[in-house]
Amino acid sequence: MRPMAMAFPGDRNVAHLDTQYMLGPDLLVAPVFTPDGTVEVYLPAGTWTNYLTGERVEGERRRTETHGFTSMPIYVREGAVLPVGARDDQPDYDYLDGLTLRVYPGPDGETALTVTDHASGAATPFTVTRSGGGVSVSSPLASGWTYELA
Repeated sequence: MRPMAMAFPGDRNVAHLDTQYMLGPDLLVAPVFTPDGTVEVYLPAGTWTNYLTGERVEGERRRTETHGFTSMPIYVREGAVLPVGARDDQPDYDYLDGLTLRVYPGPDGETALTVTDHASGAATPFTVTRSGGGVSVSSPLASGWTYELA
């Protein structure tokens, strides 16, 4: 978890932001602190995807949103690859069993990520390759996983 000023040191618009933060390298989170659910979110440069709705938004601008008790602004950075587990009833399970890698649009190139098993600590590498609008995902050690384009 990092403050916006550390994540985007060259962006003067984030210097005063103390109610939103980056969770890992790719998730921008803006908690709701108002009784009516209204929140102002600043999105830095680039294309951001609302994690809950899939809406794509160009950055370097502010947005005012209203959220209920079951939602909040969560935006995914362009080019991110998010591992999404198959279970939501417990935090300790085999993360590779039913794993889905959610691949967000981004520029051509490779993205490397690792999914670590909570019990054994074994690290499983994945490589996501984007080329000419196509995406391929590979892992030399894992099976039983899928990927989806976000």
